[in-house]
Amino acid sequence: DSCQSRTKGRTKTHRLSMTEKQFIDEISAVQEPLRRFLCVLCGGDAFTADDIAQDACMKAWLAIGKFRGESKFSTYIMRIAYNCWCSRSSKPQDSSIDTDKNVARYGISPDSADEHFKYQSLYKAISELNPNEKAAILLFYMEDKEIKEIAVIMDMPEGTVKSLLSRGRTKLKIKLQDNERF
Repeated sequence: DSCQSRTKGRTKTHRLSMTEKQFIDEISAVQEPLRRFLCVLCGGDAFTADDIAQDACMKAWLAIGKFRGESKFSTYIMRIAYNCWCSRSSKPQDSSIDTDKNVARYGISPDSADEHFKYQSLYKAISELNPNEKAAILLFYMEDKEIKEIAVIMDMPEGTVKSLLSRGRTKLKIKLQDNERF
């Protein structure tokens, strides 16, 4: 367990030790929400999302000795994944999505398009938010993270997260109302 002890007025933090099995169990528990979060951040590009998730898991494993247990493991891995996404999204890349690969990999076909279509305008509106608003909205609404946890993941004050959520909600409301008019 993470613990703090006082040594002549200074706080000393002890790092958690985690076995390979514990790490795999923790990753397994957070895998689905992590991939979902990244997939929407990546505009539906499941392959890029999977690459980022894999990169985040590798970085988490290599730096597991730095995990102090001050937050949940899911917060720790989401923060690493968010940072990986920020690093990748700052580089110019082809933003097109290879639909044929997604069909082959995830079984999304024209036959199942009606099921996916009902969320199309929402995902389109989310994709038009700025990166920080998008991440805050996704973490809060899709992953049910608390504002305090989002602040840790995004490395920003809670007040900033609240502002991002408010601005993001306002923009989504406007975009979705505009879509309904057409």
